[in-house]
This record gives sequence, structure tokens and C-alpha cells, in this order.
Amino acid sequence: MDQPKIERLLKVMMFMMEPHLYTIADMAKKLNVNRRTIYRYVETLKEAGFYVEEVQKSVPKFGKKNNFFKDISKVIYFTDEEALIFNQLLDGLSETNVLKRNLRKKLSAVYNCTSIEKSAINTQLSQNVRLLNESKKKKKLVMLKNYASSHSGKVRDRLVEVLDLTPNHMQMWCFDVEDMKNKLFNVTRVDSVEIQETDWQFESMHQKGNIDIFRTSDYSEPKRVRLKLSVMARNLLVEEFPLAEDYLSKTDENHWLLDTQISNFKGVGRFVMGLLDEVEIIDSPELKKYIEEQLKKFSKVYGC
Repeated sequence: MDQPKIERLLKVMMFMMEPHLYTIADMAKKLNVNRRTIYRYVETLKEAGFYVEEVQKSVPKFGKKNNFFKDISKVIYFTDEEALIFNQLLDGLSETNVLKRNLRKKLSAVYNCTSIEKSAINTQLSQNVRLLNESKKKKKLVMLKNYASSHSGKVRDRLVEVLDLTPNHMQMWCFDVEDMKNKLFNVTRVDSVEIQETDWQFESMHQKGNIDIFRTSDYSEPKRVRLKLSVMARNLLVEEFPLAEDYLSKTDENHWLLDTQISNFKGVGRFVMGLLDEVEIIDSPELKKYIEEQLKKFSKVYGC
């Protein structure tokens, strides 16, 4: 098999591992080949011993029996957030470094991730993340300059002790010195970060809450929700919230079941209300009540 064919086969394998459901036609269009070629690649993989199942008409995916792919996909699949961190590392190399350019080009080609290919990244955000991690290691207070709070609607400085950053580095658990409370702050809402000379003063009061697959947080006991999803709802869910894939199971040709624990109803509520015709709430009376209350508020405000 020549080099171009090997590259196409690798890309087909990546399409089959991604959360998005790519059809044979989708893959053929992306690789600029006919559908028969994609079918041949899929058959080649089957003959090589890989377990391939058709999760939907003309949608081949690696089955759950392929534990190797289940594990390796966690290592080599890049989200945009992970690509940002990878770019931070590459950004430390000189722009004249040939290896740097080649790495971005190759990773973008194989992983189909446009974020990695971009040479320009948000350097201020990268700097903020670096300083936040540094303050945590040194146990120093931090001033979050011009933090834009969606809760209060105000923009002002916040003095905090950084407990930890979430895995995607987009949020951080902090102890707010002014309010004397543990809170979850968004890294992207900070203009800049200034590490103070003062050491932590309230470490004994530090407490991290729970974050669910919808990226909402709370300190209360997690609540179980079960949702019946259409194919459209399933696709939108895993594209926007990749962690949700571990909690999905296929129930029939056109439906999926999401069974997970949530921190509060805000995140899952927004998802359900945005796709009312595509989502059915199952055995989750508290969520149903929350949705009903939100719809009543909407009706009252807009007179529907």
C-alpha cells in the first residue's frame, strides 16, 4: 500500500473513532474519493481483525470489543481545549524551528483538528493559565484582574486562592477571600492574573465541588438523570460535551439513552429546552419539574 493510501486509511480510522457519526459518504467527501474506496478500507480493517459495527445505516464505527481503540482514542483525540494546551507547548519553540511547523501540520492532517494547525493562539489566556498553576504550586494569593461575573453582571478585581484547575483548563476552583466562599471561576473571563506576595491564609477552608458532563458545578449531592435522545440530539451532545459519550448507550436504530449524574439542572436544562422535540426525560421527575418551571417563566415574560 502506497503512502497516500496509508494516510487515507489512517484518516478513515480516526473518523471511525471520533464521537461524531460520519457516514461512508461523509468520509468519501472529506477524503475526496468515491464511496467504494471507503467501503474497501472498512473491509480491509475487518480482514485485519478489527471489530467494526454499523451503528447506523452507512455509519461504521469501531465496536466496544476493540479495547485497544477505546484506550488509545483517549490519548490521541484532541479537543479544541486540549489543542490550546498543546499549542502552548509548541509556542515556546522558535517560529524558525522546522520541527515545530511539521508537528502542527502532521497533527492537523492526522487528527483532523484545525486548532492545532493554527500557529497563533490566545497568548494572554495561555499566560493566565500558567500563572494560575504557578500560584497553586507556590500557595500564593492571586488577583484576577477585571473578572467579568455572569452571576453579578459586574466586572471587577477578585482576590482568590486557586485550589485547582479543571482538566480542560477553562475553569478553576478558588477560595474567594472577600466573600469567604469556595467558587468556580471561568479562566476566559479574566483579563490578566497577578500573583501576590501573600501566602494562602484559608487552606483549611478549601473545598472543591462537583462538575458534571455539562460543565455545571455544585457542592450538593449529584442527581441522576436519564434522557432518551434522537440521533441529532446525541450528535449535538457529544460534539458540545465530549465527556457525555461514556454515559451513552444505543437503545435502537434511531435512539440513544443518556444515564448520568449531574451537579445541578442548569446545564442539562439548557440542553433539553434547546431540543424539546429531540429529547425525552425518563425517570427524572426533578428535572421535569425544573423544565416546567423554566418554561412557565418564559411564558410569563414573553406572554406565550
